[in-house]
Amino acid sequence: MPRSLPSLRQDFTASLVVFLVALPLCIGVAVASGVPAELGLITGIVGGLVTGLMRGSSLQVSGPAAGLTVLVLEAVRAFGLAALGVIVLMAGLLQIAMGLLRWGRWFRAISLSVVEGMLAGIGLVIIAGQLYAAAGTPAPDSGLDKLTGLPGALVEAAGSRTALVSLAVAAGTVLLIVGWRRVPGRARAVPGALVAVLLAALATAVLDLPVATVRVSGVLEAVQPPGPEALSSLGDPALLGTVLAFALIASAESLFSAAAVDRLHSGQRTDYDKELVAQGAGNTLCGLLGALPLTAVIVRSSANVEAGARTKASRVLHGVWLLLFVALLPAVLAYIPLAALAGILVHAGWKLIPFKGVLTLWRRHRGEALVLVATAAAIVAVGMFEGVLIGLVLSVGKAAWEASQLRIEQCDDGHGVVRVRLHGTVTFLRLPQILDSLEALPGDRRVVLDLTGVHHLDHACRAALEAWAERHGGADAEAVRAATAADRRERATAGPASGPG
Repeated sequence: MPRSLPSLRQDFTASLVVFLVALPLCIGVAVASGVPAELGLITGIVGGLVTGLMRGSSLQVSGPAAGLTVLVLEAVRAFGLAALGVIVLMAGLLQIAMGLLRWGRWFRAISLSVVEGMLAGIGLVIIAGQLYAAAGTPAPDSGLDKLTGLPGALVEAAGSRTALVSLAVAAGTVLLIVGWRRVPGRARAVPGALVAVLLAALATAVLDLPVATVRVSGVLEAVQPPGPEALSSLGDPALLGTVLAFALIASAESLFSAAAVDRLHSGQRTDYDKELVAQGAGNTLCGLLGALPLTAVIVRSSANVEAGARTKASRVLHGVWLLLFVALLPAVLAYIPLAALAGILVHAGWKLIPFKGVLTLWRRHRGEALVLVATAAAIVAVGMFEGVLIGLVLSVGKAAWEASQLRIEQCDDGHGVVRVRLHGTVTFLRLPQILDSLEALPGDRRVVLDLTGVHHLDHACRAALEAWAERHGGADAEAVRAATAADRRERATAGPASGPG
């Protein structure tokens, strides 16, 4: 028992830090998603008390994530708040099924450029949308309209004192969060986002600032379990597509977060399949409560590790503190300015955009950088689900193109046999290049087509090479001879070859 006391002390301290980080983010993500603030807190509680107790990753923390804000907002707008519980419930069950089928490890095969592009696109949409919220004006529906409408919205806000005050509160929140890292001493242990929210609430109350605050309806009133009408909407193909998007994106974000957290500590590694089941169980309960979806969140998880957490007790205790806050201090939410929450999310959205990563990729792997940028642009222009699909297609296409690298060598002394050597992977993607080279050969000369350096020859290329050989040889069946890997092995066994034949 005495050996466990140091761990308990570390976990207790870390849980308080994670609670202080999670509190403003749970509220901010809920407000940005177009749902009552209390639903974000419920999801945070479930992430601590349910997902936190389950096996998978011992130190990463789950809760409502900024990465799903755009998708939740679109789902609520398209299907209504009542359908959100059904979507999250089905996504959770799908995650459990994928975990039981041991598909968790396959999420690590998703191109990192697609994931970073997804987060960058989400970050851009969050920033654009929250700038409207900071000014107290309604935001357009699509991500592209949010970006293109910003100049006009800011010009309009410049003529309104109320909008300017609200923007000042949001800007002050961002500046305080950014500058808090330079505060000396132990004060940095208190999260900058929490300090910014408290100071914004204090300034709003003392100075009687004309800014909107969080609307509080009570936690029990905010809970909306899916009813029969909501369950009947499962026949809608568009809703099922949204369920798939929730499950895939939440799973990818959670498992990539787990990989990042594993690099921050030397303790037990993540079991990806069990973690996927844990995330699914949490989302299933969130769906039954009509709350927001949850994922593992790198901001809270890294804060947990940096605060010295040793076991899963820290994340479970952070859920206990959220539950006590909801039970004892729900009225405090009404004092929080919406502009301050907008500032927190603008900062969170900015951190989702990998500026340095794009520059590094551009110097070393330009194809990956283009996939990242294209994914982000597609999410802004078209939507979350479509943007991710476009990114995946581009990533697979890029991989297929790189896998079909081919080198063609031609050896011709001008008199005898022409030897053409192919090296690499021969697929239909390189067929035009191969046929152009072969059809440029002299039609009256014998040809040896050396395929000993070919790693793979697909059916389309084999058929095209056979057709070319028939055309080139005409009536002379020996005009073209193919040298294969089997020929090379035979020559190596028999001794040096006497000639090209």
